Amino acid sequence: MDLTLWIAAGLLAAVALTGGISKTFVPREKLAAVPGGQWTEDAGPAFVKTLGILEIMAAAGLILPAALDIAPILVPVTALCWVLLMVGAMITHGRRGEAGFVVLNTVYLALAAFIAWGRLVPAPFTG
Repeated sequence: MDLTLWIAAGLLAAVALTGGISKTFVPREKLAAVPGGQWTEDAGPAFVKTLGILEIMAAAGLILPAALDIAPILVPVTALCWVLLMVGAMITHGRRGEAGFVVLNTVYLALAAFIAWGRLVPAPFTG
């Protein structure tokens, strides 16, 4: 179970880091031109960059606390925060009629919920 949770956290961290870097460093106009990024047309640049920074922090929060054994409880807390972020993403894409991205966000949400549950119940990081 522990290995499965590490793999899930690694995959989700990669998704978060990729999304975070693009939202933080790619101009909003370029994001709006790619599939799934059209929502940025309706959002301010500061909001988009803030989401990007939060996603970068989520990538770190899914891996570093456990890897460094510093406050490993932050891993499931980060995963729960990711669940909330994905609810917002699902609402945003749903309102725009982007069903494929709603499904993708649902997969990310389920992965984050699995990590949160797994690290809180069957395989917590305890010393």
